[in-house]
Amino acid sequence: MFKRILIANRGEIACRIARSCTRLGVEFVAVYSDADAGAAHLNGAAATVHIGESAAASSYLDGRRIVQAALDTGCEAVHPGYGFLSENAGFARAVTEAGLVFIGPRADTIDALGDKGRAKQLMRDAGVPVVPGSAEATEDAARLNVLSDEVGYPLLLKPSAGGGGKGMQIVRSPAELPAAIEAGVRLARSSFGDGRLLAERYVERPRHIEVQVFGDSFGNVVHAHERECSLQRRHQKVVEEAPATTIGDATRSALVASAVEGARAVRYVNAGTFEFIVGENGEYFFLEVNTRLQVEHPVSEELTGLDFVEWQLRIASGEKLPRAQADIPRIGHAIEARVYAEDPAQNFRPAPGQALRIVWPEGVRVETSLADGGEITPYYDPMVAKVIVHAANRADALAAMSRALAGCAAMGLTTNLGLLEAIASDEDVKAGRFHTRFLDGQLEALTTGAAASAAAACALAVDTWHSQAGAAASGPWGSASALLDRPSLSPGAPLGVAAFWEDAKPVACELLSLEPGRLSARAGGQHWDVTFSHANGLFSGTAAGLAWWALDRGDTLELQVAGWRRVLHRAAPAARAAGTGNQALAPMHGVVVALNVKVGDQVAEGDTLVVLEAMKMENQVRAPRAGKVAQVRCEAGASVAVGQVLVELAPAGGQNQ
Repeated sequence: MFKRILIANRGEIACRIARSCTRLGVEFVAVYSDADAGAAHLNGAAATVHIGESAAASSYLDGRRIVQAALDTGCEAVHPGYGFLSENAGFARAVTEAGLVFIGPRADTIDALGDKGRAKQLMRDAGVPVVPGSAEATEDAARLNVLSDEVGYPLLLKPSAGGGGKGMQIVRSPAELPAAIEAGVRLARSSFGDGRLLAERYVERPRHIEVQVFGDSFGNVVHAHERECSLQRRHQKVVEEAPATTIGDATRSALVASAVEGARAVRYVNAGTFEFIVGENGEYFFLEVNTRLQVEHPVSEELTGLDFVEWQLRIASGEKLPRAQADIPRIGHAIEARVYAEDPAQNFRPAPGQALRIVWPEGVRVETSLADGGEITPYYDPMVAKVIVHAANRADALAAMSRALAGCAAMGLTTNLGLLEAIASDEDVKAGRFHTRFLDGQLEALTTGAAASAAAACALAVDTWHSQAGAAASGPWGSASALLDRPSLSPGAPLGVAAFWEDAKPVACELLSLEPGRLSARAGGQHWDVTFSHANGLFSGTAAGLAWWALDRGDTLELQVAGWRRVLHRAAPAARAAGTGNQALAPMHGVVVALNVKVGDQVAEGDTLVVLEAMKMENQVRAPRAGKVAQVRCEAGASVAVGQVLVELAPAGGQNQ
């Protein structure tokens, strides 16, 4: 076993690797960028090394600096985690050429399987079913037109390099192809540095099933069962589970056997994941191999009781596989939910910010590096945590996940917790009636959010708690006698009416009854029975059965109701216009990847003016109204700050109009 390794990553996965190192007595060295100075993943490190500026390209993607940091701190090996350089064959090669051990597959394996066209051919030669499509990858539009005609429609354009669904384009007709090629090439270049695309058959309503494999340098290969990863949003996994209970045993056996055969064919070493799509008729096809530890590996760890990072370390240090296939159990059911700092109500726009208060549920596995005061920067992936539960069966696991998510609070941040709660309680999800595009078709129903009236009832509970606790009440409740003397009390609400503001919109809430820790209120035409308590500076309770949390910040109340963030004010705030109607502003920090207009162009309301990339996602900035472009105040490749004016329109009714 190694004495000291360098963890070439950040955030929750760096913390996860560090935990196994500590348990095994392996020292670890942590690296950090400017944005991560003082970050949680540095805690407990034998040494920490600054590797560059905040942008990933200047730090976590700088393989030369990382290798040098490992050499300078006396490390024997480098663990890449996932993302960043984890599937970069050049980095793996540089690590080994420096006399260090790369904790992952050999560089030539990463090379072979990282090219999806070559990987398909290797799997085809090994007898593994592959999706019909082109083996050739290119970014030449004319050639992609030819390949697409050969494959037929509908088809999928996917980057040859990289993974995670980034850059994939569904094309249903030849008319859609030019725009899809342009977007796919651009995203592939920005995400992976390689714009080449593959064209392959698009399988309708598929399930995404993947198999965890391990191989050692002695030729042994085992699987750690399969995972169901079909609950995705735009090809990005949101909820994963193991085992896959919605496929038959015959399909399951064939899948894991194909993965093991494929791994043997390429002499696979260390951890890897073979990904497949399964059609409605049970037919399955190879998709790709992720030559690293997966984000969702905890569900398989919970299923098997194994520590996959320990396995990686032992295999990389030259040991044989810790267990034979017959000794890898499959116990119960595990589910993982990914918590992202993003706004589901704004087309899942990344939502950087500072966490005012964070609560994770007790007795549940949570992989995260986020705590009170932690900052979600715009420089990296927006995933902030993974919540993992394990139970005897799937129904119990889903119930446990619902309870766990209700126990999560991220005050000050906009997250997808509300979406996750909705998914866990959805009847189709409970029944296993879903596929890879299920969430995309159900997003409107799943992202309705918590009503402002529910938030107002919870805000009312905060104010009544202050009254009951003897503190100076922020609302109209001081004591029972004082309430009775108020001339403004509503006949329909004998205990008074409170008003809160969400932005500039008032939300009235009538207090109907009140007792310690409980009240009844009416808001938005609905009746709300609210329970409430206060501990460690946070308020919590239920409103009509929905879990809620609140942080009292004086004039402002930060609330989370059923996972959805609401911000209410006790007094009408000043109007806060996000610029004038003549300006298109940056909604976040990001980089301009496409500039669609120039001075003098006439645009319609809603036209895409600028495309920003932030947290590995593209975001469209649209025209606030119809008009003529008066100024363009950004350029392609430039970094912009939230609120920055990107494009300015000529004044409405002006001479330039």
